[in-house]
Amino acid sequence: MGRTRLTRTVLASALALGTVAGVSACGTAPWDQSRFNTSSATPTTTAKPSPTATITPVVNELATGSAHHTLQAGAIALTVDYYSTLSMDQWTAEANKPITFTLGGTLANDEGQSFYLSRVTLTPAVAGDAGALPAPSPSTDQAPVQPGYYIKAPYSYSQTFILPAIDPEATSVTLSFTYEILLQTAPGSGDYAKQTATDQLTIAIAQPAG
Repeated sequence: MGRTRLTRTVLASALALGTVAGVSACGTAPWDQSRFNTSSATPTTTAKPSPTATITPVVNELATGSAHHTLQAGAIALTVDYYSTLSMDQWTAEANKPITFTLGGTLANDEGQSFYLSRVTLTPAVAGDAGALPAPSPSTDQAPVQPGYYIKAPYSYSQTFILPAIDPEATSVTLSFTYEILLQTAPGSGDYAKQTATDQLTIAIAQPAG
């Protein structure tokens, strides 16, 4: 009777140990909370470089005091000299700014024809740091004689236009010139062929000190 009871006790102990061992071997124990911890990567923010401001130098074709341009109007080769009697440091937005130019030309395969400047038009365009600004009206010289001003070398045409006060935010002005020329179709002929030449001149506007 005692032996049987002992055997049952040993057997019950063995079964209990086996149950514990089985629980330990299968998965994670219920009290282990680490299985619920999930690690999430913290996003890394990459700093973007700030855009660098680009400074564009202002063109000034009269920086040396004058500019010499060569143009072509059909068979006529033209030369134009530009200058101003007002020094560049006085070319401020509020000033009256004179621009003087002299025009002359020669004819390729010259057979004795004459040619004349019938009209010249100056159209200004004003620019500032933010772009285009309001500009003065165009200036025109229409020849009062027919067929126009004689400009065949050694003769030439000279004129001065005055650019009035412009927007105080201006940093430069571009002067567009249109030269309309009449060329004789033959020496002594009263018939003329019209030729046109265009040119541009950019001048910086002097900025106030400071």
